[in-house]
Amino acid sequence: MGNLRIRSRHQPYEIAVLAAAPLCGILMMTLNVRPTSVQTSMPEPIQVAWELGLIVVGVGGLLGILWPGRLSTGLGLELASVLVLGTITGMYAVAVLVMSGRTSIVATSFVMAVTVGSLWRAAQIAIDLRRLARACEFVTYEQLQAGVT
Repeated sequence: MGNLRIRSRHQPYEIAVLAAAPLCGILMMTLNVRPTSVQTSMPEPIQVAWELGLIVVGVGGLLGILWPGRLSTGLGLELASVLVLGTITGMYAVAVLVMSGRTSIVATSFVMAVTVGSLWRAAQIAIDLRRLARACEFVTYEQLQAGVT
């Protein structure tokens, strides 16, 4: 069987974004403030879902990264979180671009970088989960109990 290589779950940029996401969501809900582009381009229920999404994504992603149990469970939580993060940051980038046009090129570029990075990380995690599943096909339950992986 060869070596099983799982990409590091401690990536500083990902952790920073996942830590900032719930903070932003909580502040927007608590202070009842939203970016003008979001207020103008999204209906009220979508705005609330977007804010809640930021909170859930951040908490879920950090929980997945710090998961003390099975590796596959932690990677699954992280995968779900970065997929949703990619989606909601993409929504925001589109809203900013539509509302502000070319003057928002810098903000849109940075937000789209988070979108692309999130989807890139999701692809890495999916590959890692596939590798992990294949590796588990070759290891018996008795070997796992004995500590052979």
